[in-house]
Amino acid sequence: MAQGNRALWAKRVERWKDSGLTLKEFASEVGVNPNTLSHWSWRLGRERRTASGSKVPRRSAKKNPDKKAAASPVEFIEVTPPVVPADSRFEIELRGGRRVFVPACFETEVLGRLVDVLEARA
Repeated sequence: MAQGNRALWAKRVERWKDSGLTLKEFASEVGVNPNTLSHWSWRLGRERRTASGSKVPRRSAKKNPDKKAAASPVEFIEVTPPVVPADSRFEIELRGGRRVFVPACFETEVLGRLVDVLEARA
């Protein structure tokens, strides 16, 4: 792997992760194939995990389907939801004085259906 090519993709992956865009949005914006960007993100992450001494689960090709493959432990990575400050939400006051607090990131259609149901009960 050419070191210059790796450095270029490492920078692109870093810019994508910092951008807040989806993989497809960012790839389209910078004019690269989203599958290639995804591959490099995976590859660079794997290199970092390997360099840090973390075990990287491997897929084993079964050469003899009659033999059972030795079970290898799978490492899990804890994923936490993004932290949204409490003050980034907004409040909707319905008829009858009822209030609904809505987070900054919500699905418009779902919120519309919820308000319709609550307003119908007022």
